Amino acid sequence: MGEEVFKLDKNKKIHRTSIGGQAVIEGVMMRGPKGIAIAVRTPDGSITIDKKPVQSLSMKYKILKAPILRGIVAFFESMIVGVKSLMFSAEFYELEGEEEEQPSKFDKFLEKLFGDKLQDVLIYFSVITALLFGIGLFILLPTVVVGFIRKLVENHIVANIAEGVLRISIFLTYIILISRMKDIQRVFQYHGAEHKTIHCYERNEELTIENVRKYTTLHPRCGTSFLLIVMVVSIVMFSFISWQNIWIRLISRLLLLPLVAGISYEVIKFAGRSEHPVTCLISKPGMMLQKFTTREPDDSQIEVAIEALKNVLPENREDDK
Repeated sequence: MGEEVFKLDKNKKIHRTSIGGQAVIEGVMMRGPKGIAIAVRTPDGSITIDKKPVQSLSMKYKILKAPILRGIVAFFESMIVGVKSLMFSAEFYELEGEEEEQPSKFDKFLEKLFGDKLQDVLIYFSVITALLFGIGLFILLPTVVVGFIRKLVENHIVANIAEGVLRISIFLTYIILISRMKDIQRVFQYHGAEHKTIHCYERNEELTIENVRKYTTLHPRCGTSFLLIVMVVSIVMFSFISWQNIWIRLISRLLLLPLVAGISYEVIKFAGRSEHPVTCLISKPGMMLQKFTTREPDDSQIEVAIEALKNVLPENREDDK
């Protein structure tokens, strides 16, 4: 964690939680052990809360709570929840200052085809599209690029390292570029508010703007850190696969991706629950990367994050483990 947190709380017992969240358009989504809450600052200045119970496959099938498997499930479910949260927050702003448009013929066709299920179809389509984009850009593209120069590199270990370095370079470039976008910077402020609020709760302080404000915007369980760990784990795992036919290599990448996600989940979960020097070292690169994906929030944004967190708090601390 950030050094400022240790200085502020070195004598306080830290309460480890499984509470996480995500910044959305003018708001924050928080997910606790039993519920999800989205708090959005609407155009009129008020805060709207949407609460839902957690519905996870791991609750229905206990086998999915096993290490690695739980990470695979959490990865895909977090994407679905994230898209739903973004769509909910967007509803308050997409019609602001615009006249309502009549549905096109294609929109009417989709409504007729899917009926009440259209919203779910759009959500899953968005998740699949995002997955394909991410896999194509960060996983497959580096493999293809290095494949072109494979004849110049005889050692397959060197080729694997080159692929890994290119993968991380693309990822870091992508993060840095989007962090410069004005609209994204405001979302990153809410991202910072989310982290600050969780820090405050984990240190058993009352959730007030004054208490939350003093904490760092960096958190070891952040999704940004998770993605960076995915990159590192993929380098290690893929290095054991020799360079063969490019298509075999691409397919192997796709088949191993769920396992990579599962292992990465276990790594970040472990790192987020310990302050051992080794785990702090593991968390350090991801924490540094969060300097691009978080910004210092203002008090109104902190207020939104507090409202989101309050609406997912368990009835007692023992439930939140």
